[in-house]
Order: sequence, then structure tokens, then C-alpha cells
Amino acid sequence: MRFVFTLLLFSVTAVAEIVGCYLPYLWLKQGRSAALLIPAAASLFLFAWLLSLHPTATGRVYAAYGGVYISVAILWLWLVDGVQPSRWDLVGVIVCLAGMAIIMLAPGT
Repeated sequence: MRFVFTLLLFSVTAVAEIVGCYLPYLWLKQGRSAALLIPAAASLFLFAWLLSLHPTATGRVYAAYGGVYISVAILWLWLVDGVQPSRWDLVGVIVCLAGMAIIMLAPGT
């Protein structure tokens, strides 16, 4: 159960980070309104707060989060950018999630 909660929390955290970076991208690269910077800042604040909810050492949280972030970024590539992930993208996701699981589920963590 702890692993499922961690995975879900990391996934929501990753979406908050990606949205917080995607909105300024829209402003800078696609000429969208600078008003997008307000929800972007709120999303990045949410991202930082969500990372603080984990009860383990921050370095371990950041390392494990990276694996989930990569996975969510590949999902974003598909759903938002409209680019179908390659089989190598999917293999990379599996490797990253395995690494996250090893880090977060190790005895004594």
C-alpha cells in the first residue's frame, strides 16, 4: 500500500512540475499570454509542497521521484504533444520505475 501511495503522490507531483514548466513554455515559445505565469507559479509551488510530504530523506525522495517524473513526461509526450512513445521510451520507463521501487522500498527506508 505504501508503494501505491508513493507512486500516486509522485505522479501528481510530476504533473504539477510539468504544468509549471509547460505554461511558461507556451508564453515564451508560442506567444501565449504572460498571464499563464500565474498558474505556472502556483503549480510549481504545489510541486515543491507535494515533494515535502514524503517521510523519508529528501535526497532519496528526489532520486526516486526522478524515475516517476520520466514516466509521466513520456505519458505527457503522448497525451499532450501527440507523439507516440517508442518501444525504447517504454523500456526506459520500466527501468526508471524499477529504480524508483528499489530506492523507495529498500529495507530501512
